[in-house]
Amino acid sequence: MRSRCPIPSTGSCFGRRRRERPEPLRAPAAAAGFTLTELMIAVVIVGVLAVIAVPSYQDHMRKGRRSAAESFLIEVATREQQYLIDARRYAGGAGALGALNLAVPADVSSFYAVTIEPAVPTLPPSYTITATPIAGSAQAPDGVLTLDNVGARTRSGQAGW
Repeated sequence: MRSRCPIPSTGSCFGRRRRERPEPLRAPAAAAGFTLTELMIAVVIVGVLAVIAVPSYQDHMRKGRRSAAESFLIEVATREQQYLIDARRYAGGAGALGALNLAVPADVSSFYAVTIEPAVPTLPPSYTITATPIAGSAQAPDGVLTLDNVGARTRSGQAGW
């Protein structure tokens, strides 16, 4: 082992030891990741946003599906008027949509059952198109939509859509 002494022949440094510089103090290493408190705050914020946003989103979707059903009812009413000119009566009953060459769109049939009443021709000619929400679907609280031959629109028995 070699001595650190500047005079190698004597093997000593005249009783003096060479002072080594102390290492500078280092700050403790920063912790990586998040603390439990930070994670809990983030979870609470996301939960509050979800409580506010989800009902609003569901309401928006319900209104969109209702609008699709209303558009289809108006299309059926237009076809009924054309059918009246050709057949001198309105189409009604179970085969009415087939007689009008219409099929209920998938975005409507998933949430509403569409019917046309009366099943037999009446004097004077009349009809009522009804879109009833399917029980258990997201539209169930929306209520029944109706449109008749004079253009009266109702939702859950209240005038207007």
